[in-house]
Amino acid sequence: MEQPIVRAANVVKTFGSVRALDDVSLEFEPGIVYGLLGPNGAGKTTLIRVLTTLLRPDSGRAWVAGVDTLADPATARTKLGLAGQFAAVDDYLTGRENVEMVARLYNLPGDEARRRADDVLERIHLTEAADRPVRTYSGGMRRRLDVAASMVGRPQVLFLDEPTTGIDPRSRIDLWDLIEDLVEAGTTVLLTTQYLDEADQLAARVGVIDQGRLIAEGTPEQLKDRIGGSVVEMTVADALRGRALEVLGSINGESPTFEPTSKRITLAAPDGAVTLTGAVRALDDAGITPDDITLRKPTLDDVFLTLTGHVAEEQGTDGNGGGRRSRRRARRSR
Repeated sequence: MEQPIVRAANVVKTFGSVRALDDVSLEFEPGIVYGLLGPNGAGKTTLIRVLTTLLRPDSGRAWVAGVDTLADPATARTKLGLAGQFAAVDDYLTGRENVEMVARLYNLPGDEARRRADDVLERIHLTEAADRPVRTYSGGMRRRLDVAASMVGRPQVLFLDEPTTGIDPRSRIDLWDLIEDLVEAGTTVLLTTQYLDEADQLAARVGVIDQGRLIAEGTPEQLKDRIGGSVVEMTVADALRGRALEVLGSINGESPTFEPTSKRITLAAPDGAVTLTGAVRALDDAGITPDDITLRKPTLDDVFLTLTGHVAEEQGTDGNGGGRRSRRRARRSR
């Protein structure tokens, strides 16, 4: 088996009475996107900071590209790149100057720093804007520039902490394509996100973190299989919801879940249409007519709701990312 390129072992970190990381262990192989899912406050950023040597854990160990991040943080930093939640760029420099500055911090000579800056700016489609001050950039352009700066040292592992939060749908898709290009070129990516569709599109492996604990891990398909092949989803009148949940709980031994924001009831449907038919008959016998009801394949949203009892984050309708991502995911699964 290939040696893991990132490994965390029994990591604990507390801030006062808050246990931000509670005995977290994970590892994954090189050459993939590893998606770390969870809501705000789950512990994603704290784990990123531990893995990138910015924060020392109370206990536990971490390794990046074979380097112990606690014993030798200086060497570990030469193996990794980091783009945090907020774009760390200088508004008064141009895009090119920002990237070249980071390259010089890697101790690259001037000519090499300029060469690498030109290369990464082209890869993220910012060449035309490279000589404009960053204060003129859009939010999506700033995020792409931040990722460019994290790439200029040619890291073996790139840590992206919620890279698409707060940017427009077009820029989000551009970043998805950039991440996939990086992985195809040999970079390993750890991606934290609140957007479960993002992990579903990009990640070969997924870890679900909630309240400081890693509560599930596997491929997106493996995690979906944990709640069955399909799900029945419905809404009913508020006055009938309690009775509907009781009735649905007696169908196949699975407990339905209720999501308060969308007011939707979800029931695992391991037998597909048979479960749907049974649900409709049981509700009809109880005198309950759903406002709407459907049978569909599970998503990572369903996984998170089943595991935690709540959603990770409200999702937008940013599009499905198109055939290019589907083809690449097919290649990764082989």
